[in-house]
Amino acid sequence: MRSVEGERLAREEGGSTLLLTIFYCFLGLSIIVVVVSATTLYLERKRLFTVADGAALAAAEAWSLDAVRIDGDRLAIELDAADVRAAAAAYLADTASDLDDLELVRAASDDGRTATVTLRSVWHAPLHTDLVPLAVPIEVTVTARSVFH
Repeated sequence: MRSVEGERLAREEGGSTLLLTIFYCFLGLSIIVVVVSATTLYLERKRLFTVADGAALAAAEAWSLDAVRIDGDRLAIELDAADVRAAAAAYLADTASDLDDLELVRAASDDGRTATVTLRSVWHAPLHTDLVPLAVPIEVTVTARSVFH
């Protein structure tokens, strides 16, 4: 048999688990939104790195036979900065990536042997909330070198 005091306590605490359940559901959904957004940001950055890597490889191969010279007992090439930029831009035009606001920031050859390509894009959150910003700019830099063996 229950006492009158026990029944009164049971009635007073009846709604407290509902509030805890609502709070934990909100917390769980918030964590899911943040994790999903962080995952899509990571994947978007990896895709931008892949596109930049391809552009850098194309730019590193942007030399003509006239640029090849004999340096001692080996062959060497000299990359032209204008050719590097043109090759990177052509690669980006051919791939027609679906990255948002893809921009070729820099494509150059500082030492004449290495092509450096910097790309910028904008990531948009899949779920727009106060916890996750709407858009984040992403910028990556990749270098590639063409070598004779």
